[in-house]
Amino acid sequence: MWKHIAANALTFLIVAMFLFGGVIVWGTNEYSAEGPLDQAICLQVTPGSNMRIVSESLAEQDAISSPSIFRMGVDYSGKASALKAGSFLVPEGASMSEIVDIVTQGGQSTCGTEIVYRVGVTRVVAQVRELDPATGRFVELASFEPSEVEETPAEYTETREANDTQYRVVISEGVTSWQIVQALNSLEFMDGSVSEIPAEGMLAPNSYQVRPGDSVAELLTDMEAAQARILATAWAERADGLPLASPEEALILASIIEKEASTSDERFDVASVFVNRLNQGMRLQTDPTVIYGVTQGQGVLGRGLRQSELRAENPWNTYVISGLPATPIANPGADTIRAALNPADTDFIFFVAKTLNPRDGHNFAVTLDEHNANVAIYRELEAARAASEGN
Repeated sequence: MWKHIAANALTFLIVAMFLFGGVIVWGTNEYSAEGPLDQAICLQVTPGSNMRIVSESLAEQDAISSPSIFRMGVDYSGKASALKAGSFLVPEGASMSEIVDIVTQGGQSTCGTEIVYRVGVTRVVAQVRELDPATGRFVELASFEPSEVEETPAEYTETREANDTQYRVVISEGVTSWQIVQALNSLEFMDGSVSEIPAEGMLAPNSYQVRPGDSVAELLTDMEAAQARILATAWAERADGLPLASPEEALILASIIEKEASTSDERFDVASVFVNRLNQGMRLQTDPTVIYGVTQGQGVLGRGLRQSELRAENPWNTYVISGLPATPIANPGADTIRAALNPADTDFIFFVAKTLNPRDGHNFAVTLDEHNANVAIYRELEAARAASEGN
C-alpha cells in the first residue's frame, strides 16, 4: 500500500511540476508579448508611487492583461526599485516588459502637459502645450511673451497650479550669456538669482527639463558642462590646418558663424569664408562683432550700425582689428561648433544676403568683382522695398 501511495505522490509531484513549469512559460510569454493597448496613452507616475499602483493604473487603461504578471515580471527583472516619477508615453501594443523599461530607464518625462520657456535672440516666449498621445504631437494651449502681458492666460495659471506639470527651458543658438541669465532669473518657479554672468559662449543652447525649485546657478553649471563636452569633442575631431590655436578660438569663430549663417545648410560655407580670410591675413569684417562691441551682449541693438561704430576701436570690431575678436559674441550650438572646426572646402572670401528675407541665405563669392555684383543685386532689392513703402 505504501508503495502505491508513494507512486501516486510521485506522479502528482511530476504533474504539479509540469503544470507549474507551464504556468511560468505562459507568464513569461505573456509578459513579453504584445499588449492590448490599441492607442498610445500618457501614463502618470506620481512621486512616491510603486509598481502595484502603476500596474493597477495600467490595467484600468487596458494597457496590460494582468497586473499580477506585470508585478511578477518586475520582481524577476529586479527593476521594482528603479521606478521613476513622471509622465511617460506608452505606445500602442507595448508589452509589459517594454512598459517596465519605459518607467524605469527614462530620466525625463516624455508626455503630458508642460510649460516651455523659449529664450530667443530677440524675445522670451512662454508656451503651454500638451502632448496628444494618439498623434505623438504637442498641442499648443497658450503662448505669450511674459514681459509684454499684464495678465497671464488662464491656461498658463491652471497649468502652473497642477501638480503634474512639467517645465522646460529651451535656449536658442546665438543667445548671449547675459540674455540667458536675465531670462532664468525672471522665471518665478526657479530658485535663486544669479548676478555673475558666465563666460560668453560657454552655455550650451539646448532644451533643458527643469523642476519647480531648481537652482538657476545649477542649471547654468549644467549648461557650461554640456558646452565644455561639446567643444572638447569637436576640437578632437577638427580638420587639419585650421588657423585656430585653441578650443577657445574655435568657440569665438563658431559664435560669429552662428550670428552670420542664415540657414543650417550654409554654416559650413560661412565657416569656410572666415577660415579663408584668417589664412590670407584678411580682416573678418563682420557686423555682428561690431554690434557686440556696442551692446556687450546685453540685449538687441535694434537699429542699424553707425559709421562711427564701424570705425570704433574695441576688442570686438573686426573692421578695425585683425584676426578673431577677444571673446565669443554669443553662445553657438553644437552643429555650428562642428562647422567651425570642419569648414567646407571652398575659395569663398565674401558673402552677402540673397534677399531681404534672412532665411533665404547668402550669395558667396571668390572675387571682389563677383561680390560687388551680388551686393548690387541686394541694393536693388532694398531700393525696390523703399520705393514700395514710400507709395
